[in-house]
Amino acid sequence: MAKTKKTINREISWLHFNGRVLQEAMDVNNPLIERLRFLGIFSNNRDEFFRVRVATLRRLIGMEKNRDQNLGFVPEKILKEAMDLVAVQERRYNETFTEIRKQLQENHIFFVDETKPDEEQGRFVRQFFTEYLRPFLFPIMLKNLESPEFLRDKFIYLAVVLHDSSGNQEDEYAIIMVPTHRFSRFLLLPDSGGNKYIMMLEDVIRFGLKEVFKSFDYDTFTAYTIKFTRDAELDIDNDFSKSFYELMSESLEQRKKGLPVRFVYDNQIPPVLLKQLLKRLRISEDDSLRGGGRYHNFRDFIGFPNLGDSSLIYPEMKPMPHPLLKGNTNILKIIRQRDVMLHYPYQSFQYLVDLLREASIDPQVRAIKMTFYRAARNSNVINALINAARNGKKVTVFLEIQARFDEKANIYWAGRLKEEGVKIIKNLPGYKVHAKLMLIRRKEEGENIYYSHISTGNFNESTARIYADDGLFTANKEIGKEVNMLFHLLESPYTPPRFKHFLVAPYYMRRNIIRLLNNEIKNAKAGREAWAIIKMNSLVDRKLTRKLSQASGAGVKIQIICRGICVLVPGISEFSENIEIVGVVDKFLEHSRLMVFANNNNPLYYLSSADWMIRNFDHRFEVACPIYDPEIQKEIMFMLRTQLSDNIKARLLNSDPINKYKTSAKDGNPMRSQFYLYDYFKKLSE
Repeated sequence: MAKTKKTINREISWLHFNGRVLQEAMDVNNPLIERLRFLGIFSNNRDEFFRVRVATLRRLIGMEKNRDQNLGFVPEKILKEAMDLVAVQERRYNETFTEIRKQLQENHIFFVDETKPDEEQGRFVRQFFTEYLRPFLFPIMLKNLESPEFLRDKFIYLAVVLHDSSGNQEDEYAIIMVPTHRFSRFLLLPDSGGNKYIMMLEDVIRFGLKEVFKSFDYDTFTAYTIKFTRDAELDIDNDFSKSFYELMSESLEQRKKGLPVRFVYDNQIPPVLLKQLLKRLRISEDDSLRGGGRYHNFRDFIGFPNLGDSSLIYPEMKPMPHPLLKGNTNILKIIRQRDVMLHYPYQSFQYLVDLLREASIDPQVRAIKMTFYRAARNSNVINALINAARNGKKVTVFLEIQARFDEKANIYWAGRLKEEGVKIIKNLPGYKVHAKLMLIRRKEEGENIYYSHISTGNFNESTARIYADDGLFTANKEIGKEVNMLFHLLESPYTPPRFKHFLVAPYYMRRNIIRLLNNEIKNAKAGREAWAIIKMNSLVDRKLTRKLSQASGAGVKIQIICRGICVLVPGISEFSENIEIVGVVDKFLEHSRLMVFANNNNPLYYLSSADWMIRNFDHRFEVACPIYDPEIQKEIMFMLRTQLSDNIKARLLNSDPINKYKTSAKDGNPMRSQFYLYDYFKKLSE
């Protein structure tokens, strides 16, 4: 990328982010099985890129002629650039998988296909196929296929050729879904001679194809993997006679019929079968077609089993207890005394569940309010809220039905909560609620005392094990008052109150961040200390990008930690020379959003739910909450400085070359921030 380029297209930047994930798979210093899992994460991310971003570009291409002026870019050009980059990453991806397979063999772990099992393994596979797998296989003859709507995203299919070696009848073709929703993609075969063996689920099906088609007069069966990706955007109609839940449910059904955006197939597939598939599945040459290897849908490798020596996986990193919350403590009492911040996954998410359980049976607790964006599949948080409602507490929940790819689960939880007497705040068409808020109202000596929890991440115990987030617990009256105001705002969004402490979107968050940056500009021009440290997942918003550039030009030193999309190119003379941007990709997914402003040597600290994107500032309810506790401020600064010092897993964003690793410190001391922070919190807990 040329040094003079000041910004980068968001779609291309997103692919560069996924390139950092691929780098983790390529990194020979990572444990071998973890490298395989990073290939799975990369594959899953790429699928979502096609389902959402490529689908959006396709839609833009169909817009009117004046679209380029409105968009600021040419969709056809960006789509081509993206597909070229996808092709480059695909080659590296395949090379990496080949290398990892060889190294697995060196560690006595072998993949076995349907042609290679020994006698004992063959008996094992046959028994598994007959007793467990066969009842879930439902082939569809290709000649009978009237519509492609039955093909589901996130699944692979086998396109099967039924052949008669005597030549008495023509070939037939069929499609079988590989039921990875029922079974692991990886069947562990019996060990032999100190070696471990794995057969992919689709190879197990290949092994048993004669059994599947035993009623046909064919003797040879060959299967080729195919994968179908659809446009995942939801079109919601404006039928006001229907509830929002009904509209969302209908839109989810429409997603199953979304237009194809990619079709991937085994490049060994016979041309005649491929031609029939494209015709029957209504896929044109305008869609993204890609021939590849024998195996697809590597997202399943995220769940690759732990095999072999412990050195092949990351060392176990159990969440640490918080020093203030050790033992059988009364959490409400501790929060009443002072603010507490938890840092996931370094510290235990269980404290939040314990707090809700405590509140659910506390006779002085009157009400609990909470927002949800993505809940865990078997959510103990929601179960605790249900228990609170059963114990007579007034429980109010906003559950975001429009959380992409979690809509179905959230509709289920909304219905379940409503059945238990929980008040559900209605969703807001056109807006999403992304703020992560909890409020407990407790009657103490005749006064309402508010206990608040504001987080950068979802109240989800599953993702809290792998997402690096921060959550503030406080009994600060002013903060509690504003959390309560925001819940009232969600119930009546047309009369926004004035917030003194919170920065709230979609109202004034962007404007307030600009005000904070303007303050740094003013201080820099006056010769006073002026800087900002900002951590986020994505930097896209044009107005704030321009303001960052203006601040840089005024002499404000800006350090940004950005995991994902970043459209701003740092280090450009007279544009961004005072801006440094790094991204950390490692064992945990960096997800927290934090802001610190120098404020003339009286730093202002904020914890936020919002990334710096147009959608977050204009189309979502988001909160940035000030951090007032001096000890927590020190802890946040320590964590930010640690990540900025990372010289092992930090990359320089939008550098030349792209995703260049940040060089080691001059003194030679290695700094891997996530592992360093884990050790830090471990020592604090001792």
